[in-house]
Amino acid sequence: MKIGFIGLGIMGAPMAGHLIKGGHEVYLSDIKPVPESLVAQGGKNGGTAKDVAQKADVIITMVPDTPHVESALFGELGVAKGLSRGKIVVDMSSISPIATKEFAKRISQLGCQYLDAPVSGGEVGAKQASLTIMVGGPEDAFEKVKPLFQLMGKNITLVGGNGDGQTCKVANQIIVGGTIAVVAEALLFASKAGADAAKVRQALMGGFASSRILEFHGEKMIKRTFDPGFRIELHLKDLSLALTGARSLQMSLPLTAVTQQLMNACASRGGGAWDHSATVRALELLANHEIGQKSGAEELG
Repeated sequence: MKIGFIGLGIMGAPMAGHLIKGGHEVYLSDIKPVPESLVAQGGKNGGTAKDVAQKADVIITMVPDTPHVESALFGELGVAKGLSRGKIVVDMSSISPIATKEFAKRISQLGCQYLDAPVSGGEVGAKQASLTIMVGGPEDAFEKVKPLFQLMGKNITLVGGNGDGQTCKVANQIIVGGTIAVVAEALLFASKAGADAAKVRQALMGGFASSRILEFHGEKMIKRTFDPGFRIELHLKDLSLALTGARSLQMSLPLTAVTQQLMNACASRGGGAWDHSATVRALELLANHEIGQKSGAEELG
């Protein structure tokens, strides 16, 4: 299959690499120079998004936010300018469900099909081809693209129509963000009470409190390894989508709002590019204690 892949960042580069290894003809495009490692694997420098769309049958975008997707699709040298009837556009970014429905309508008017297929699993999932992929769009287009999804992920679900994949991703980010916050609270509580947070985490991993967040992000909190797999600034964008959607639905998401404020506190201290597990730093400021630091409880007894 001839594939265009636009957006070769932390997530996009390994995802494109899996498609190349799968034997497909992959045309690569990014605002930065195409990574030499992907060209060495057999990827082709595709030029602009318009150029990529002219060459490929399936065009995938994997960029940070809604405005970036709109630019990649409908800019002066965007995908739409290079499309011909029968092609499929797949957006694997995490963006606004409302905007997604409008993008899908505009692409369909050009005689093409559109899938929104955001992913979960972070940099690790992208590298290991174990991403969860949440898809919205026509079933026939999904079946055509599914073999490509299977090269990049494990849990692949057609959730519903256009926009439903992005809605599912927003729900995912509500859960992930909230769970990061409560894991941070638990480990911080244990540490300030004088317990060894690493051993507490190990004990909790065998019980009902076990989760992937406790396993992976809890370890990052303890080891203080906050290089991004998924940046706080991107998670803030997703939580803003959740809260904007909640307002339009006339409902309240109080825990999501608190999580957003904790991440805002990190961003205000220059932490927008930290991994989202670094949300613990905002709570550490409130507690006047850092996980692993000797606590007053230890000194007393």
